[in-house]
Amino acid sequence: MTIQPGQPLPDVPLIVVDGGERQNTRSGELFAGRRVVMFAVPGAFTPTCSEKHLPGFVAQFDAFRARGFEVFCLSVNDAFVMQAWGQAQDVPPGLKMLADGNGEFTRALGLELDGSAYGMGLRARRFALVAEDGVVTALAVEAPGEFRVSAAEAMLEAVGG
Repeated sequence: MTIQPGQPLPDVPLIVVDGGERQNTRSGELFAGRRVVMFAVPGAFTPTCSEKHLPGFVAQFDAFRARGFEVFCLSVNDAFVMQAWGQAQDVPPGLKMLADGNGEFTRALGLELDGSAYGMGLRARRFALVAEDGVVTALAVEAPGEFRVSAAEAMLEAVGG
């Protein structure tokens, strides 16, 4: 079942990549006491993710911060891929890249995508959410093949922008 607004985020292991640093943590610790906009992509280095989704949040990073929100990017990729992708995309320090290498967090959210037909295996659906102190306050899940409701501009509007 897909997580819904009003529900707490699951507490599972994740690896956070922030600049050159990689850190093992748990999602419960990571989201506790924070206001976060998290967006998820089906895969690092894939076309829409690299040409539109992540670049939009990089461009609007300061606008989210000015509204008191941290920005996290989630993908079912390993920490080394997320680090390389962040470097290739000039991700600013503070925009945290979340490596969900085994898809545990994504499955716990109920937002997994079976990309087997494309040789990708389990991935995250394209979505974005707002969480305050570990509780989801807004959720935007894209229809297959779409890129609108989880874009940086749409999420800025969702947080009062």
